[in-house]
Order: sequence, then structure tokens, then C-alpha cells
Amino acid sequence: MKVVLLQDVKGLGKKGELVNASDGYARNFLFPKNLAKEANAQAMNELKNAEASKQYKIDTAVAAANKAKSELEGSTFVMSAKAGQNGKLFGSITAKEISAEIKKQKGIDVDKRKITLSSDIKTCGVYDVEIKLYTAITAKVQVEVKAI
Repeated sequence: MKVVLLQDVKGLGKKGELVNASDGYARNFLFPKNLAKEANAQAMNELKNAEASKQYKIDTAVAAANKAKSELEGSTFVMSAKAGQNGKLFGSITAKEISAEIKKQKGIDVDKRKITLSSDIKTCGVYDVEIKLYTAITAKVQVEVKAI
């Protein structure tokens, strides 16, 4: 019997998959526990619509990431911080501050966990920063730190 899984079932499949299960297993275990429903025309239509919706969300996320990449790629963000002698900062420039600066200058909201710093920013200078916008979509920007 073909069933559409409503939850992950160990040894059978993941949520939303169309799988073949024996009649007794489906009627006595899967259906009473609401782990699956019979794969009739309505269930198949819902499954197809759910997959189309999922793909649409992925496509829009990829398009947004590519747009953000084109805006960010090659940009230089100038940040100022208090510094002592020899350009050594009091503290450091963090990913959170870089994210706020990108939001302020470009209007693009970047999560601080997606910003990869090659090294800690503790002195004045120019640093290369990589921003992971989506799976396999990254933008490389520069952060220039100036002393106040």
C-alpha cells in the first residue's frame, strides 16, 4: 500500500515522502498513530503542492542571495574605532559590528554568524571578509578600520 508519511518513521522514510508499506503495518500502526495517510488523489495533490511550495521558497531565497551578492561583492566598508599607539584598537571589531555597518550602508540584513573573519580585527587596516549568503553563495567584501 502506498502511503504519504506525516512524520519521520525510522526504517521507512522521512516526512512528506511517498513510500510503500505493507497493508497490515499501515492499517495497524501508521494510520492509528497519525504517522501516515493513504496515498489517494487528494493526498498526492497535497504532496505535489507542498513540494512546489518548498521549491519556490528555495528559488526565491537563491534569487535574494544572488541579488545581495551583486550589491555586496567588492564593496569596502569603512569603520572607525578608538585606537591607541601604533593603530592598536581598544577591543576589536566583531562580526556583529560589521553586520550593523552593512545594514546601515547597504540596507542588507546579514546575520552575524554568516560573516567569516580570516583573523581577529584588532588593529587599523584593511581586512578581507567573507559573507555566506546561502549554500554555495558567498560575497567577499573589505572592511577598512580607521582610528578615531
